[in-house]
Amino acid sequence: MAGRQQILRAATRAAAGPRLTRSSIQSSLPSTTRSITTSTPRFVTPSKGRRNKNDPFHDSSSATLGTPGYDHEGSQARTDNTIVVEYPDDQQDFPTEPVLQGRGGPHLKRTLPTFSLEGRVAVVTGGARGLGLVMAQSLVASGADVAIVDLNKEEAESSAKAIVDQFKTDNPNAESYDRKKFASAKKEGVFRVPNVTAHHCDVSDPPSVESTLSDIIGKHSKIDHLVTSAGFTENYDAISYPYERMKKLWGVNVDGTYLFATGVAKHLMERKSTSGSMVFIGSMSGAIVNVPQPQAPYNAAKAAVRHLAASCAVEWAHANIRVNCISPGYMLTALTRKILDENAELNKTWTSLIPMGKMGRPEDLMGPVTFLLSDASLYVTGADLRVDGGYTCT
Repeated sequence: MAGRQQILRAATRAAAGPRLTRSSIQSSLPSTTRSITTSTPRFVTPSKGRRNKNDPFHDSSSATLGTPGYDHEGSQARTDNTIVVEYPDDQQDFPTEPVLQGRGGPHLKRTLPTFSLEGRVAVVTGGARGLGLVMAQSLVASGADVAIVDLNKEEAESSAKAIVDQFKTDNPNAESYDRKKFASAKKEGVFRVPNVTAHHCDVSDPPSVESTLSDIIGKHSKIDHLVTSAGFTENYDAISYPYERMKKLWGVNVDGTYLFATGVAKHLMERKSTSGSMVFIGSMSGAIVNVPQPQAPYNAAKAAVRHLAASCAVEWAHANIRVNCISPGYMLTALTRKILDENAELNKTWTSLIPMGKMGRPEDLMGPVTFLLSDASLYVTGADLRVDGGYTCT
């Protein structure tokens, strides 16, 4: 066995060809080429400027496998076999965990009330129709006041009015009053009519975003939560995609998310808020490639949204701002229904790829968005919640 392994190693070295050294590589490069580094090379001893023979990467990158504790850039991202955590042998020696208490104890809220958004103000971009409209309704149902932002001002105003009218229909005893002035005098069992406002905005335009945020703060006095639902998709093959259309798609899906997120984050930091949270609406397309329709730029844009959420979550954690992402699968919005009604074969293809065998309803996002914005998810940030019927599992 040992002889066979030696033969294999010798064959591998022979197949690899001559060993490249730094000097041999540099000698083959044009004289105008400059080497660029951002940190001290690992094969150089900083104090003496020569190769460090103690460096575990001296021979190959695999030389450090199973060798913990070495001094190298990646050392903090690897396991260390010298670390031993001792647990009690007898389970009776395990420390006990106190039972969480309900009302009257240190945990004053039961589980369900932690989902409440009472007293909060939420902004929903792309909230005049589709998924954005349904999520705006879920936030109102959870107690929040909502600012609907959309490029179509008339539709945003109509949707805002429709939400309030529906709330009054569902809650005939609801009363309209200023939350700050009369919250303490609220009658038991009487709901307050929500303040739902409409705002026109081009989410891809910085001045428009800045003006809209100022308008929202002027009407609501603050912003606590953000849902970035503004976005659209188009189906072109990558080679034929008109460049100007692609820039517009990225402007709405990616730039719009970034501009609103940074604007709201700045406001939350200035207020020193401890309950700020955001949900970026991505897509399962940010993690997989949809078939059969071609949509490469959209897929890439939603991947950017997903990773932007994770990056902002880390960057703003110090300010108590949580940022998460929801990645919906195929949802039967009014637009999707229209498309599939005209293309039965596409409908069949899509549903055949979903383990649950059906497409989602916009209402399926109401619970997830409320959860991620509310205090029910206080230790959840940087997460991507896929609501796709299991599509991305296969």
